[in-house]
Amino acid sequence: MTQTQPPQETTAPQENSPPPPRTSPESAAPASPGPSMGRLVGVDLARALAVFGMYVVHIGPPLSATSGVGSWIRYISDGHSSVLFATLAGFSLMLLAGRREPKTGLAGRQAKARIVIRAVILLALGTVMAMEFGGVIILGFYGVYFLLALPLVRLSARALAILAAVLALVTPQLAFLLNSLLTSSVQESINAYDPLRRLSEVGVLDLLLTGFYPALTWMSFVIAGMALGRLDLSSGTVQKRLAAFGAALTAVAYGMSLLLAGKGALKSLAEGGSSSGGSGSVPLDSGSLPDMPASLLLKAGPHSGTTFDIIGSVGVAILVIVGATVLMDRLPRLRRLAKPVIAVGTMSLTAYVGHFVIQPMLPVPAGTGIQQSWVPLIMFVLGAIVFATIWSRFFRRGPLESLLNAATKPAKYIR
Repeated sequence: MTQTQPPQETTAPQENSPPPPRTSPESAAPASPGPSMGRLVGVDLARALAVFGMYVVHIGPPLSATSGVGSWIRYISDGHSSVLFATLAGFSLMLLAGRREPKTGLAGRQAKARIVIRAVILLALGTVMAMEFGGVIILGFYGVYFLLALPLVRLSARALAILAAVLALVTPQLAFLLNSLLTSSVQESINAYDPLRRLSEVGVLDLLLTGFYPALTWMSFVIAGMALGRLDLSSGTVQKRLAAFGAALTAVAYGMSLLLAGKGALKSLAEGGSSSGGSGSVPLDSGSLPDMPASLLLKAGPHSGTTFDIIGSVGVAILVIVGATVLMDRLPRLRRLAKPVIAVGTMSLTAYVGHFVIQPMLPVPAGTGIQQSWVPLIMFVLGAIVFATIWSRFFRRGPLESLLNAATKPAKYIR
């Protein structure tokens, strides 16, 4: 990525989900009113699209080496795939916490324990992977998102939507201010006492403010996903309203940015030829930039992390999730044809980690300036589809999803 999100009882890279032909990850959660097959499978399809978007950013040619349709695919994937992952992570939290009706009492305490266990495991796994692959690994950030979202799991869809909107309006400006005050010496002093930073490139400061997916600005995506998880996505009325809302967010955010910042407002930070994939605000992924012009807060390109970028990206994520849900709900034949792709969505954590583990085996470093071919990307996508299809015929969950599910079993002893 540089970016890289992450699940039914999972995160987006998904954490726990049954194979597509039988049911979707959401079916593992307690029953709630009216969950249609389209809603269940549609979310898995959205996860698969997020996985493939990450593949495009990390394995495909850089934006500067593409043209035509290839440029559009690269541009759309850049930034939006990781945002979709983060939004689905929030959706998954609601599956763990009670879908449309929050769990209370003993069930609620056990659900929170499962969330905490998952968060710790994701943080640990993300740290280990960052030791090898650097700060683009999103899993550690996911662990922090889960912990920060824990107090919010009982809020209504309306309250969550309002909170997400407030954070989208406030946090980019706050992040810009904090980054302008963070000198290199201050960062070094903080990192010197950070055990996570000693282990990898991603420390506490990175997780919260200066990394590729800083919690300060990225919690807007997670909370927006939590709000979606509280809604009945099987309802035609809800689908229409969400589609209109997502389209309005996208048009207004990107339109206003173009109006205020000019034709370069939507330019991707990856257009310089690097495979960024990451995403913090413009000042966030560049360390201390006291001279960074405030006019950058008007931009809305992938990875800019501004208010316009957050609002527009949430709109795109909503459109993808709702679109996938409607397609799977209303086109049974397409749903059958898409089963191999949906299978990838049911084990997105495995698919995400797997593409990093296998990527170094490529003869040409993927996603770099010298990578000009789409062939490695195509091979990764086909490989993920074949693996997920075969695995799902014999096992209920993906390899890493099964381990993660087993690790949360002790939560049942909470009283």
